Amino acid sequence: MKALVLGCGRVGSILANLLAANNWEVTVVDIDPNAFVALGENFTGRQIAGRVTDEELLKTAGVESADLIAVLTSDEIANLMSAQVIKQKFGKELVLVRIFDPVKAGAYRELGLKTVCPTNIEVEMILKEFGIKPKKAKGG
Repeated sequence: MKALVLGCGRVGSILANLLAANNWEVTVVDIDPNAFVALGENFTGRQIAGRVTDEELLKTAGVESADLIAVLTSDEIANLMSAQVIKQKFGKELVLVRIFDPVKAGAYRELGLKTVCPTNIEVEMILKEFGIKPKKAKGG
């Protein structure tokens, strides 16, 4: 199986290492070549420095043959642009994109993107820890 991880921060580097440890062929892309330090010395996958919105770079990174694509940079706009390019230009349906803003995450989910919102996950975890079962917020 092949994975393309866009963004080599905390989440991207951990995901890339876990996938590689489970025999996935992993390629990680980040705009900052220094970010690859987070992968550690034993990372067996490919590392490509460049913009995650660059179509040629995505081709070089193997977007067309990837089974799993996770867009996890800290730049929400770049994440959305990249996910749209991957979905529309490369016809990939299994693209997970991180969106920090819960309202935007919901809107983009309604447009067909698979989103994960760390903000929502953190709030849910906090409420669960305190045994609080929330009602839907007004306007939410």
